[in-house]
Amino acid sequence: MTKTIFITGASAGIGKATAKLFAAKGWKVIATMRKPENEKELNRLDNVTLLPLDVTNREQIEETTQKALALGHVDVVFNNAGYALLGALEATTDEQLVSQMETNFLGVVRVTQAFIPYFREKKAGLFITTGSSAGLMGFPVSSMYDASKWALEGWSESLSFELNQFGIGIKTIEPGMVATEIATRSVIISHPAYETMLGKFLSVIDLTKNLPNGNASTAEQIAEVVYEAATDGKDTLRYVCGEDAKNLYAQRLAVGDEAFRAGMKQLLAEA
Repeated sequence: MTKTIFITGASAGIGKATAKLFAAKGWKVIATMRKPENEKELNRLDNVTLLPLDVTNREQIEETTQKALALGHVDVVFNNAGYALLGALEATTDEQLVSQMETNFLGVVRVTQAFIPYFREKKAGLFITTGSSAGLMGFPVSSMYDASKWALEGWSESLSFELNQFGIGIKTIEPGMVATEIATRSVIISHPAYETMLGKFLSVIDLTKNLPNGNASTAEQIAEVVYEAATDGKDTLRYVCGEDAKNLYAQRLAVGDEAFRAGMKQLLAEA
């Protein structure tokens, strides 16, 4: 039987690359995005269905879930919608704080919650979420983005115990820098008191693309990891991917939290 994946945030980046890869592998793909009427590529693929979904809209989450299930079985839900809010907390408005958590965290929680009864009844299913290396390590001038990704880490690990008894899996993809994502999927907030630190951090992010052991991944490379997670049959919670993320995370585990923080401070000082 042909398998089906439901994807949020499929209009660009990792979401679109994943939709194209799974379609090429023979899966049925339900690709969701805020404005499917603007999509010019996925709509041309025979085994891709486009549905509207803003993950901050609770009513639309329920409506789109029901529309997806009315099309037939769903095997995998890929929670991918999200963006990066970068800048000093002091300069961040309450609306921006709420929007970051509503999209990156609560959007994932609510979409997952909508599908759990269906997966529980059929005693099978898999949730995959786009996390981040920023959910494993804290970085400067990105406190709310990091908070949203750290929240996903604890939520996923806890939920995995709840769902395991029903044959439902939960996995998190942990990429580092993804080429083009920082430019197209970020909101950058400036404040004169933090301009120097923000500038240094953004330069470090850029530099990681050119470090010998720290090249940024492409969206297509991360999509391959999503496919691996969906098909390897393993009970693995976290998939750290991208050479930069693997190297940084290995370094943090090797030297410990405080030494890693000291190294980050030193990196910013030298930038």
